[in-house]
Amino acid sequence: MKIAIWDTYVQRKDGKTMHFDILVPRDLKDEQTIFDFGKNYLQSKQFSTGELTAGECRFCHIENATQEMIESIKKNGYAIIEMENCN
Repeated sequence: MKIAIWDTYVQRKDGKTMHFDILVPRDLKDEQTIFDFGKNYLQSKQFSTGELTAGECRFCHIENATQEMIESIKKNGYAIIEMENCN
């Protein structure tokens, strides 16, 4: 399965910047849906963050999904890779 990687940076209220990738099926092009996936992920955090908009989330590239990514996308519509300051 080919997936689109959306590189995302969101400011936390404590001043740190979160960096994570939103992974979606390659053919999903609706930015609002992708932003909503990111907002849903942010709501799962126990700390406050700033807004997620087009300025914080941009298409990066296409790659092959791992089995774990495929399972998350089938279950949730998306997957997340946490990079920096996500916990």
